[in-house]
Amino acid sequence: MAVKTRQQHINREVSWMAFNERVLQEAADPRNPLIERIRFLGIYSNNMDEFFRVRIASLRRMAQLGTRDLSTLEDDPRKILSQVLDLVKKHQVRYEELFGELEEALRAEGIHLLDVHELSDDQYDFIRDYFQREVRHNLYPVIVSKRTRFPALEDHAIYFMVGLTMKGGSRASQYAVVQIPSDMPRFVVLPPAEGKQYVMFLDDVIRLQLHRIFAPFNAERIEAYIMKITRDAELDIDEDISKSLLQKMASSVDRRKKGHYVRFLYDSDMPKHMVDYVTSCLGVSGNENVIAGGRYHNRKDLMGFPLMGRNDLCFEPRPPLPHPLFRKERQNIFEVLARRDVLLHYPYQQFDHVLNLVRESAIDPHVKSIRINLYRIAENSHIANALMNAVKNGIKVTVVLELQARFDEKNNIRWSKRLQEAGATVLHGVPGLKVHSKLLLITRAENRKSVRYCHVGTGNFHEKTARVYSDVALLTTKKDIAKEVKKVFDFFENNYQRVQYRQLLVSPFNARRRFTELIKNEIDNAKKGLPSGMVLKLNNLVDSTLIKRLYDASQAGVQVQLIVRGVCSLVPGVAGLSENIRVTSIVGRFLEHARIYRFENGGNPLFYLGSADWMTRNLDYRVEVTVPVLDADIKTELDDILRIQLAGNVKARIIDSSLKNKYVPREQGDEVVHSQEELYSYYKAKLESYL
Repeated sequence: MAVKTRQQHINREVSWMAFNERVLQEAADPRNPLIERIRFLGIYSNNMDEFFRVRIASLRRMAQLGTRDLSTLEDDPRKILSQVLDLVKKHQVRYEELFGELEEALRAEGIHLLDVHELSDDQYDFIRDYFQREVRHNLYPVIVSKRTRFPALEDHAIYFMVGLTMKGGSRASQYAVVQIPSDMPRFVVLPPAEGKQYVMFLDDVIRLQLHRIFAPFNAERIEAYIMKITRDAELDIDEDISKSLLQKMASSVDRRKKGHYVRFLYDSDMPKHMVDYVTSCLGVSGNENVIAGGRYHNRKDLMGFPLMGRNDLCFEPRPPLPHPLFRKERQNIFEVLARRDVLLHYPYQQFDHVLNLVRESAIDPHVKSIRINLYRIAENSHIANALMNAVKNGIKVTVVLELQARFDEKNNIRWSKRLQEAGATVLHGVPGLKVHSKLLLITRAENRKSVRYCHVGTGNFHEKTARVYSDVALLTTKKDIAKEVKKVFDFFENNYQRVQYRQLLVSPFNARRRFTELIKNEIDNAKKGLPSGMVLKLNNLVDSTLIKRLYDASQAGVQVQLIVRGVCSLVPGVAGLSENIRVTSIVGRFLEHARIYRFENGGNPLFYLGSADWMTRNLDYRVEVTVPVLDADIKTELDDILRIQLAGNVKARIIDSSLKNKYVPREQGDEVVHSQEELYSYYKAKLESYL
């Protein structure tokens, strides 16, 4: 994907498109099992939906206002919008090609994705009965006419635009809108026959039976075309001081359902007169808003494509391993943490260790309080349930629950109410700041003293995403760190107090300054001839000030190695600017989500991990916490993680100004290093060494 770019900067949105193209590469990669490749198509689609709801919507607002987003280094939003939409169309063509290729590959494996023209008589009878039994009572057609208003379409939903042509008519004279049920399986598995398996989109099941729904119209021809809309996901929070933040957020989430349309996606076979009619009713205009697509939309549902009993077409299981120090069934977690710090690395190791820590705390008579901040949690969160159980056992529980976690607002509002009803103290963040840190602080009475056990991590307290998101977490009782974690929680309760942090890097207070000082230290060491260098692993690198500092480091001779999963606005490898900077991106089975920082520090390396990416929002407008790693064994482990990922040559891509996403080259005879598989083997060997 060759992209025109300034020498010192790649636009954030353009870089994100390159990231999502790497996801599409995974769908194209024949080294991945077939059903997993199909699921990567679903991940790509899901990512694209969110991108339109958030970033495309923001670009359009800025373009309409004639403003420029300072966080993207003064890029003209109109030019960027045009560039991005051109890339969207290019990717859409490749997506459709891949979908067709994978459909053929499924057939070669004896799995047939049927359309309405391929059914045998027995299969038609099965579909008819399934429709009558499971589907029909979930359909509520809306007849569209001059007397009725066109229905408001929901985000995330897909619809049939149905045209009814009466006898003697040349084209549809009556329209109807039918929503495809979202609370039913998107794929219908038919009975196998003659050694073959069959599956069908729910859309086609409904399409086949539309004549039953519209029988009263006695139409000569019924045609149906899929369509969907995407709305602006920005939350407009009112300033009524008489309302609580919880009330404001609940109202804002409801108003999001009526947000402006930013995309109308439709089946390219839909007749022009029908497209014109729908876009006119919706008030959508402009080529950039109206996009012709394939026969099926909401293909994010491909993430749930049925297994069809074919485990050989899926990734081999990689069950999370127990941490060696927690391997015993009746191991007391507090006893382990009292002796030493522990690093957990999901999903290679079990998130259950954190859950067990909270569960044990909830019933431990020595535990006096539990303080935690939650950003995203599961719908049926075991963490939240354990916290409510702690309240029942007389433990003081304080939960800092961020209501503005995008697209999780509704779930967080629900949990906020449940936790409050259970008796927990629930705080809704800090005015003007989004709380994104991953902190847990447990205070326990031991020998007439209060001992603090704390967790500082890179990922959410979310047991479902911990199975696929690669994150690290530090568990420690070190007094200096635990004391400052307590200060962060105190700040949540008393926002007016300014606190100094000597150990932690806390946004928006000292993180930017401390990161800048760490980079400067490497520059100074390089100039003195001392060992210097940086290895930075993060999700996104966008902040212009820190990027300039990294350019300064490169020009001073500091070797900078970056592992950036998503957006990278820095341009590496430019002579006289960034020739000492190398950037790779790993996209594979697990979602790389950890932020780990290594600074050479004259031969005595410093390690940090935390929740903050190097983006302006994370450094200046959110509460983020990054913790220094002081334990020698954990430093070695972090070094090993970075070493393995830097050596990767299977799922690692080169990031440069061309944004072509070339894989890291492997010469003949080079060792094959699949970094995620290597890490699983690394932790498996570490566990076996303890047994």
